[in-house]
Amino acid sequence: MIDLDDIDRKLLALLGANARTPVARLGSKLGVARTTVQARLDRLERSGVIAGYTVRLSDETRASQIRATVLIHITPVAQAPVLRQLERLPAVEKVHTTSGRFDLACQLRAPTTLALDQALDTIGEIDGVLALETLVHLSTRIDRGAL
Repeated sequence: MIDLDDIDRKLLALLGANARTPVARLGSKLGVARTTVQARLDRLERSGVIAGYTVRLSDETRASQIRATVLIHITPVAQAPVLRQLERLPAVEKVHTTSGRFDLACQLRAPTTLALDQALDTIGEIDGVLALETLVHLSTRIDRGAL
């Protein structure tokens, strides 16, 4: 990992808000030359600080989908096989290991409650899964984007 200076952090924040911002505009907002911005982007990409660029869905599009966090308790030796099974499910967006009563926190997205219910049933049937607790997301109050 490289040390990030103030310009790097500001550049990452600008890209987090809109990764399609032209390099010249980024330079203008940062008060540096376009070539400086491009050199920093290249360095941040090469070093792995920037792992990729993505699409952020509009609030309207996200509102039309059901999102949930599933807390999963598994047997101690089941993490790798459970993760392999979760990776195969299209509804699974992210999986985090956690501390506390649950071992994994799984973020799901589904187009309907039926699709969400089916995904939850599939997760519950995975060998090694002992218990689930599902938290359906009702509204987003704070979203810091990709950062």
